[in-house]
Amino acid sequence: MCGSVTVDLVTLATGHKGSRYAADMTRHAGTIREAVAGKRVLVIGGAGSIGSATMRALLPFAPSAVHVVDQDENGLAELVRDVRSAGLTPPALDLRLLPLDYGAPVAHRFISDAGPYDVALHFAALKHVRSEKDPASVLQMLDTNVLKQVRLMTWLAAAGPPARYFAVSTDKAANPVNFMGASKRLMEHALFTDAVTPLGTAMRTSARFANVAFSAGSLLESWGERLRKRQPVAVPRDTRRYFVSVEEAAEICLLALAAVPDRHLAIPLMRAESDLHELVPIAEAFVKAAGFRAAWFDDEPEARGAVERESARGAWPVLRTSRDTDGEKAQEEFVGAGETAIDIGLQALRGVEQRGVDASTLQAVLDELGLWIAQPRIRADKDAIGEVIARAVPEFRPARGGKGLDDRM
Repeated sequence: MCGSVTVDLVTLATGHKGSRYAADMTRHAGTIREAVAGKRVLVIGGAGSIGSATMRALLPFAPSAVHVVDQDENGLAELVRDVRSAGLTPPALDLRLLPLDYGAPVAHRFISDAGPYDVALHFAALKHVRSEKDPASVLQMLDTNVLKQVRLMTWLAAAGPPARYFAVSTDKAANPVNFMGASKRLMEHALFTDAVTPLGTAMRTSARFANVAFSAGSLLESWGERLRKRQPVAVPRDTRRYFVSVEEAAEICLLALAAVPDRHLAIPLMRAESDLHELVPIAEAFVKAAGFRAAWFDDEPEARGAVERESARGAWPVLRTSRDTDGEKAQEEFVGAGETAIDIGLQALRGVEQRGVDASTLQAVLDELGLWIAQPRIRADKDAIGEVIARAVPEFRPARGGKGLDDRM
């Protein structure tokens, strides 16, 4: 699909043209430049959709060094080609892209040798509810999203703590109903609890925001793959979602890094009546943009068997599924129980103050999770893991629909 069609579809998903955050970016460009210009920047998970977009948006603010760590070799190769082709890498820039597991000992070696850093931005995560299939998958998610990040912050502190540390979170961390959201809420607690992550006087911020339209691995992005592979498009019925573009996601992250107060989460100022969008019409518009009419199906085998017949008459099968999988909310929320969104001087973002949690409780939870990860002979099931997480995240209430996302197309 051509770029103009993609832009039109992103506009349909987000409900607006251009960026909601352009005015804030213009007003706070000097603040961002002061935070970044001439600084040494470490980007963890920089090859993903949000990380790479944020790095691309960061480079015009003239950092002296940008070191990107990500296990995705192909993503790193595309990232460096992209920024160099765009003319965003002046000769003086110390740009390094490292295919490393950010929580492994070799990453510790790299940070010890290459540090200290002035700024650290963290994007690495297992981000899909689809990934929490069984105890092993849940423990991998917790290791990636929480325990490795605690190790990273400890290593950064030992090398010389950065002045600013930003870690992206998710709307799913507000009143979590799935392990992905609970892991991110646990990450937020670790980030803002001094005794667990000794970053000293480093400014610590985070951000929760909506679905990133057509980002890698997203439902919307999958529709293009379904057409390319001549498979039905699938979409859940009666489901509304907030969306931001990938460029908007990058702007939120930069604003959260530099213009949001210390110990605060940034959240987008969105309203259900204007910013929540039904997924079924977006799927219909996607199919139309690809040159087809939508042929609606409610039965998966029928939809699979209809591709050739429907495409021959200018239509494409679209399967509407029930919203009955584990870990789903009817719609997103950005502010959790006991939290309050406040004005922080930004037009399109609000702040949620974070004070951390009881350090001894949090450390005990992290230690127990770490033991399960390190000792495979110790039996663990999802219920037991959930009970341990709930000691530090008492609002965690797993939503069970009876099916997993892998039971869907």
